[in-house]
Amino acid sequence: MNGQPSAITVFIASIIINNILLTNFLGMCSYLSISKSVRPAAGLGMAVVFVMTITSALNYLVYDLVLLPLGLEYLRFIAFIVVIAATVQLVEMVMEKYTPGLYYLLGIFLPLIAVNCAILGVSLFMVIRQYSFVTSVAYGAGSGLGWALAIIALAGLREKMKRSRVHPALEGPGITLIITGIMALAFIGFSGMVPV
Repeated sequence: MNGQPSAITVFIASIIINNILLTNFLGMCSYLSISKSVRPAAGLGMAVVFVMTITSALNYLVYDLVLLPLGLEYLRFIAFIVVIAATVQLVEMVMEKYTPGLYYLLGIFLPLIAVNCAILGVSLFMVIRQYSFVTSVAYGAGSGLGWALAIIALAGLREKMKRSRVHPALEGPGITLIITGIMALAFIGFSGMVPV
């Protein structure tokens, strides 16, 4: 197995131990903006899970079957972004047709998944770490679930805080960033437990 961790290990580690959002701080823009209530946060989280899983598989194939054999590895950023943008466009069309309420609730942040650096980061990390196809897909799915877990947890906390007294100096982004930092400390506490 050439020293690579198993796909299930990578999947679990990418959800909890090496959470793409809370340990690498990738994908913070939409995380902070959409996490005001649970429903849109869960919708965006599931869209990110889908996009990360599909794009990690597609980007692995593009990299291994097209870019590497042709000696075009230096084009991976462009190729990965094209695959991500096409996948997001597909998700956007499906959501507009089947869940129009959620589609309009997410607004501009749904198409902005295409520029969510967490999704590009997953594709780049899988290349750097030389994961196999199955491990790459597990890493993409786990990272998406980890991102969704973080945004849903923050949204739940922010909904609870609407009924709590927060010092006026900390209202809004201040308390949100403090909570994110505390959540990140909790997730980073698991770092090093499993090599991924």
